[in-house]
Amino acid sequence: MDKERLFELIDILNDASDCYYNQDYEKMSNAEYDRLYDELLELENRLGIVRSDSPSANVGHFISKKLEKFVFDTPMLSLDKTKDIDTLVEFLKEGAGILSYKLDGLTVVITYENGELTSAVTRGNGKVGEVITQNARHFKKFPTKIPYKERLVLRGEAVISYSDFERVNENLNVETFKYKNPRNLCSGTVRALDSSVVSDRGVHFFAFNVVDGFSELNHYSEKLEKLSEMGFEIVNYRKVSEDNLVEIEYEFSKNVVSYPYPVDGLVLLYDDIKFGQNLGNTAKFPRNAIAFKWSDTAEDTVLRDIFWSASRTGRINPIAVFDPVEIEGTSISRASVHNLSTVKSLKLGVGDKIRVYKANMIIPQILENLTGSDSCDVPVNCPVCNERIRIAENMGVQVLYCPNENCTAKNIKSFELFVSRDAFNISGLSTARLEILISNGFVHEFADIFKLYSYKEEISKIDGMGEKSVSNLLEAVEASRDVALSAFVYSLGIKGIGVANANILAGFYKTVDALIMAGKEELLSINNIGEVMADDIIKYFSDKNNINIIYNLVNEVNIREVKSISENKNISGKTFVITGSLKHFANRKALRESIENMGGRVAESVSKNTDFLITNEDNNSSKSKKAAQLGISVITESDIIEMIEET
Repeated sequence: MDKERLFELIDILNDASDCYYNQDYEKMSNAEYDRLYDELLELENRLGIVRSDSPSANVGHFISKKLEKFVFDTPMLSLDKTKDIDTLVEFLKEGAGILSYKLDGLTVVITYENGELTSAVTRGNGKVGEVITQNARHFKKFPTKIPYKERLVLRGEAVISYSDFERVNENLNVETFKYKNPRNLCSGTVRALDSSVVSDRGVHFFAFNVVDGFSELNHYSEKLEKLSEMGFEIVNYRKVSEDNLVEIEYEFSKNVVSYPYPVDGLVLLYDDIKFGQNLGNTAKFPRNAIAFKWSDTAEDTVLRDIFWSASRTGRINPIAVFDPVEIEGTSISRASVHNLSTVKSLKLGVGDKIRVYKANMIIPQILENLTGSDSCDVPVNCPVCNERIRIAENMGVQVLYCPNENCTAKNIKSFELFVSRDAFNISGLSTARLEILISNGFVHEFADIFKLYSYKEEISKIDGMGEKSVSNLLEAVEASRDVALSAFVYSLGIKGIGVANANILAGFYKTVDALIMAGKEELLSINNIGEVMADDIIKYFSDKNNINIIYNLVNEVNIREVKSISENKNISGKTFVITGSLKHFANRKALRESIENMGGRVAESVSKNTDFLITNEDNNSSKSKKAAQLGISVITESDIIEMIEET
């Protein structure tokens, strides 16, 4: 029976690893993998059986068939690991060391010859890696040439920050699915066939070891500092001894919560290189270093709700809401459940007793369900637009998604424009907060933003939306009710209508009703309105849904009377570009409004259609150079004031 269980565990863990490393999705939590892995080790030690395909006998991910393979002269060993701080202290009795974050990305071996980058290879399975030299040239802040002419071989971790991870995931559609964590994203990115993917996703390389080079130095800390001098980003490390190890480990554990890159524990390495090398290796591990993983503190609580949150990608993600528990010094009451498959595998239901923890001391997750009622109600309709939900399946993982392309959750950018400075200028309504309000069903259209006071109590209970911040937000919303017609027109997001053209339309039509009824011939008679733009305006106002949105909004706001445009022969019909600082006008917006009120137009960049470049500075800015190349008149702020004052 024990032998069968051992073979079963090998299959389960290898399948999970294949999903994690090669297919870029997570089949089980880190805690579950670690539990099964520890069970496998116990069985192998007790039975004396280690199969060649056992996870305990292999290192790293499987090799992609798409990239050139590279065979290492000496196998790259993994590190022994512990969760016991006393084991680290005991380790240091042999000598001083350096303690660093164990970054959770993809290990890469970099080689330079005569100061030039010659190769970059992934760790692979420790014996055979994958050549990613061209991709390495696109790592952020990564030197491809260095002031060192001898051979240099170093190891480091390619990682993607949490912020870039969120950015990339936001732009993925339902069919591609989201990456579970930055490590999955980095693994696929570094091994991509198109190097532009690496540059776009913001991969960083942090050096943590010099394998060959700087032979005159005998301490790892010295070699790391040498790399830093040459422009490399190096792993965050501290020198430690038996006396200060516990204190510094605590600092690392405290700071990891705000660290911008994913971390999978710590690495303790003897600083003295020769001393460490003389210790040799075991069959699987080097003796000069050890990895430390923080023990995941778990707490029991009660599941109170499964909230289904619609996202801009169309996915509808389950979020567990439970009685607050304190873990690692902070109170948590919510955790992502990833997808429908995870909800089913955990057999979740409201009222269940669940065990929660923070993966790597950061991300709240459900470790296990102690009740297993399996009574969760799966929604049928999108919580935002009420469209019937569909189920998508990829590699055995099921997710819910909304097929409605007009779902408010998918059109977050229209709300970003609506609250922006040149539109309703609602401070405090960031993209993240908009997503929270929309996914919770408080906002379906623009007018709903001005009805948020009805949900003040409910919004205050959402994580990160306390009473004070909600009060400030509602005050900002109230202050924005008074709006200029030009800002109102711009806020609608009509295709092709930027700030300048919104001002022109507002000045011509004076009211919302008049603009809605505009005909094509009349639009074409307006300066700067061409045929394509006229068609887009008519198309927008021909949509009944858009008209309903507009009049619902009109009922909530006060649109200020439009100032009549005072035609000025020097300015009317002319296009201006403003650059540099101003001395007489409060800001560029004030100058722009003055120009537009006299029939002129202000553009952002210099082109052949520009009539004047306004600048107070005699400089070599790109706009000044472009104006000189095109023969465009350059005037000062004093010149434009004279033009405005001339009747």
